[in-house]
Amino acid sequence: MENTQSNSANPRMDLNFRRKKNAEDMKFQVIAFALTIFLTLVAFVAVGYDGFSHWFIVPFILLLAVVQVGFQLYYFMHMSHKGHEAVAFFLYSGSLVGAITILTFVTIVWL
Repeated sequence: MENTQSNSANPRMDLNFRRKKNAEDMKFQVIAFALTIFLTLVAFVAVGYDGFSHWFIVPFILLLAVVQVGFQLYYFMHMSHKGHEAVAFFLYSGSLVGAITILTFVTIVWL
């Protein structure tokens, strides 16, 4: 999704463009919110179901958490819009350093 702006001299056209763009953004936010609620319900069902072992539930919940963080960043924090490339770079860099740190400590503990 690209954040484009109308450059016309007609203010009425600019207003219509902004309304259309805002409606599109709101649609994506509602869809992301519904998916976040759905993933939360799936997590509760997975924990409440007795047929799954904890070896499945813990990684599954962590995977759902990562997906929900992605929804939060891209739709609710507007990371999908133009102009957020530097912020995204620092978020991804920090995530990579955090993942490497966790992997390092888990490796040290297992050995």
